[in-house]
Amino acid sequence: MSRAKLGAFDFAALSERCVKCGKCIQICTIHGINGDEVTSPRGFVDLLGAYGRNELKLDKNAKKIFESCFLCTICVDICGESLPIDTAIENIRAHIAEKFGIAWYKKAAFWLLGHRKALDLAAALGYVFFSCGFKMRKDTQSSMSPRFGLPILKKERLLPAPAKKSFMNSHAEFIDNGGEKTIGIFIGCMANYAYTGVGEAVLHIARALKLNVNLMKEQACCGAPAYFTGDFAAVERVAKFNIAYFEKALPALDAIIVPEATCSAMLRVDYAHFFENEPQWKARAQKLASKIFMASEYFYKFTNLSDLLMRRGKRALAITYHDPCHARKMQGIWKEPRGLLAQNYEITEMDEPNKCCGFGGVTMQTERYELARAVGLAKARAMADLPVRVVSAECSACRMQLNNSLSLSGSQIRCVNPLELIAEALMSEKNSNG
Repeated sequence: MSRAKLGAFDFAALSERCVKCGKCIQICTIHGINGDEVTSPRGFVDLLGAYGRNELKLDKNAKKIFESCFLCTICVDICGESLPIDTAIENIRAHIAEKFGIAWYKKAAFWLLGHRKALDLAAALGYVFFSCGFKMRKDTQSSMSPRFGLPILKKERLLPAPAKKSFMNSHAEFIDNGGEKTIGIFIGCMANYAYTGVGEAVLHIARALKLNVNLMKEQACCGAPAYFTGDFAAVERVAKFNIAYFEKALPALDAIIVPEATCSAMLRVDYAHFFENEPQWKARAQKLASKIFMASEYFYKFTNLSDLLMRRGKRALAITYHDPCHARKMQGIWKEPRGLLAQNYEITEMDEPNKCCGFGGVTMQTERYELARAVGLAKARAMADLPVRVVSAECSACRMQLNNSLSLSGSQIRCVNPLELIAEALMSEKNSNG
């Protein structure tokens, strides 16, 4: 990775554009936990400006400050200037990674995420290890907690149980449903290896809509975990691979759909941010973005799924909906999943459905888990008095975080992907009023 790419972001210019109005502080995820303006958007911007002017050195304290941001983008959403504070922090983390290095377990994970066959083998071996090293939890579906504690594994934490066989390896690459259109699926790593019911739900919906499916089995990880950590070399590798792969696949596809908010945002928005200093790659990423959709978005806007669901009638299950930060704030996707779910489920809204759940990325979940835990428990409290059994979110990272937080709070509410609820409704018998 070139120094030009690493230094492409103008931190000083960003700081000069900030008018210090303070709107962002009131809604900042980390500031809501610790009340320290240093770790608030305004504080981040001041420090970024100082770094850009060579007035601040990256020491361990600065590293800790910049790694305390959840990258929820709520500050960007409310900023009158739409300052790209999230992109700036993602870039400063690349500088931090260059100076301090990246933990071995992160480097190993990012390498595996960029090499599908190796990851398949690791997942198969991991299934055996997890069955011995972890215990299944009865209070939350398909979840487990570690039998022992390590710096990166908290004994209290609820984790998704790995699948015995990945979603993509459970099906042929092309599935002919007798339709005139074919969609590609970018499944996302967590849905491929753990929450495999998400992919199965997409396939069921596609059958009902007579959409042929291409699983695009050569796809690599979107690169989001590495991007948020500052491993730009890993991001460059997978991003360029995916862009070239999508370009070859798209002529035979109507669209590429993604049942994961973070993956979708990375592919549609962050690839262009990442290649800001490489115009040709940026243009290629932007061109592809017009054919990539979140799954609920595509089904809501371009198919008759709403009509099919309406004929099924209402179900007894009461739900609420959590807006993943990378769906609502980065892509403007929030009406679409609700529009589909409302055909069959009564939705009770939280006071702040778009408030961050606190996942925050790999570093937050490993080295700053106490912050992720605090934000997650606050989110769980927001659901405590709702008359619901399920919270839905089109994001596996949110799902993992919410199920852990709800379990820690003693709640019986569980989190599932909206596509799974939609598939359940399609499979149910048509009611008497249908």
